Amino acid sequence: MADGGCNSSLRLPCVFSPKSRQYLASFAQDGRLRIWNTDSKILHQEYVPSAHLSATCTCIVWGPCRIAKEGPRRKKRKSEAGHVEDLADLLALGTVAGSIIIYSAVKGALHCTLDGGHNGGVNCVEWHPEDGLLYSGSDDSYIVEWDLQTSKTRCKWKADRASVTSLCVSPDGKLLLSAGQTIKMWDLKTKEVYRKFTGHSTAVTNLRFATTRPPDSNGLYFLSGAAHDRLISVWQVQKDSNDKNSVVSFTLTDDPQHIDLFTSNSKEEAVRLAVVCKDGQLHLFEHFLNGPCKKPLSPSCTVQMSGLEDIPVPVPLLAAALTADTRSLLLAYGSYLQPVMERLVSVLPCLFLFNIHALVFQVKTPVVNAKSKVIVPGLPGHQAPVKAALGSEKRKKGTDTKEMSIEERLGEIDLSLKKGGVKETPSLQTDNFAVLLVQGLESKDANILNNVFQTRKDNLIKKTVSRLPIPAVLPLVEELTKRMQGHPYTAVLMVRWLKAVLMQHTSYLSSLPDLVSQLGVLYHMIESRVKMFHKLTKLHGKLYLLMTQVRLGTSCFHCTVNSSATTKYSTRETRRLEFALKDEPDLWSSTIFWGVLADFL
Repeated sequence: MADGGCNSSLRLPCVFSPKSRQYLASFAQDGRLRIWNTDSKILHQEYVPSAHLSATCTCIVWGPCRIAKEGPRRKKRKSEAGHVEDLADLLALGTVAGSIIIYSAVKGALHCTLDGGHNGGVNCVEWHPEDGLLYSGSDDSYIVEWDLQTSKTRCKWKADRASVTSLCVSPDGKLLLSAGQTIKMWDLKTKEVYRKFTGHSTAVTNLRFATTRPPDSNGLYFLSGAAHDRLISVWQVQKDSNDKNSVVSFTLTDDPQHIDLFTSNSKEEAVRLAVVCKDGQLHLFEHFLNGPCKKPLSPSCTVQMSGLEDIPVPVPLLAAALTADTRSLLLAYGSYLQPVMERLVSVLPCLFLFNIHALVFQVKTPVVNAKSKVIVPGLPGHQAPVKAALGSEKRKKGTDTKEMSIEERLGEIDLSLKKGGVKETPSLQTDNFAVLLVQGLESKDANILNNVFQTRKDNLIKKTVSRLPIPAVLPLVEELTKRMQGHPYTAVLMVRWLKAVLMQHTSYLSSLPDLVSQLGVLYHMIESRVKMFHKLTKLHGKLYLLMTQVRLGTSCFHCTVNSSATTKYSTRETRRLEFALKDEPDLWSSTIFWGVLADFL
């Protein structure tokens, strides 16, 4: 079970305690650490670091639960005499100053401070499950192993050429994952690289082990999430293979900010995953990890909190935690200064139970009034208006219920100004372009695709591609490849779309197992054009020098004719030559040009 979190500097850290989920630790804008009790929903403790304004907190991670020996003791009851409870005690706080603060929730005071290990800000902290060790990654590209008993550095080594943005220790404590420019798996005993994985084009912000199996059994999996990436990638550590590509992908609506999961202990047990995205939505997944899966997996359930206003306003989620009970979910939302904690019971009955073949729900028709707003699934901007009605009315006979076809809708959309008109028709919005593009790719309608692809605005193309669902990316690339083989003008427009696709969805395309076969035509076409570009560049340079000499030769010829007209030619012949050059000035230069060009070719 993931019990900690590492967050980017743009998002404040907020994480539930492990196992019992009794506490929520959050770091607000005022630089104070607050620990909330999730049962009573009141503030349990508050801690103000000495340098809370200059050395702000970048990440918070709960340590493994342990038997707490500190703190006031009370006389136990007879029923509690044989019961020993593991409590969530220590918290590790990384700061931008390079130090790490260890706070004890049981004592309610500072435990120790770890200094002198990093020259840059701490981006991530990870606890060892058993040995009382702590690992930290920093902007100085180093990983430091700390001994909490002595509060000193035990080992330090360079992990990457860039910043270390995320860390994760395996459940058995033998392996360590680190993320910088690439994802590396380290052997903690020898501090050597065990495996390397590539696939993310941006900084990796989340790393989690998904299974507890040993790496030599081909059953060890881990997942990763990156900034500006709407995917969670799952990687398999194979014994006799060095495959660096991900095997499974989970689709999201925005950047992953907080991840919590229950690991799988065997092939018959599925991985349960809860992901809070940057847009404030929560996505729940469950999947049996048993080899690669070509298609990206959609969430089993999505949760979005909203207020009680007349017009519902989405409330962003801060963190989420899975509980041992599969029917409940613990959420934190609202403000970091005063988060609201709520335990949702029976969000979806039997959400994570696949052995039930049929689920029966009691369906109740909602009452829609004038103040209600219905939100339907789909792309933004592609929602049919819902008419409010207090009661059900029977459909009148003879009424025309025929809907407009796509061609009729396109006929009413004018993408440019009418010729000679005064009023300007509003252009399509970005979400409408995304909807039309998805419809055109699914129906293979040339009219829809032509209306979408004719735009030249780079910003509009970028936003349209970023709003596309993941399953539509590969059909879009295939359509762009086919159109690039046509007219040169069309190819120039398609290059703009292809550039936007590669910038937005590189991580997804690189995770496809059969990428070479699917994009082979595009690769060969780009390779052939790159080879021809060198020859055309040389030809362009020679033609430029040739035209420069032609222009110089024309001016010299004018001077020669004017100066020697009285000696070599008569006045009448000179005037005829001047009139000929005046009427057709490019006649002489074009004749020389095409002659030299013929000799060159």
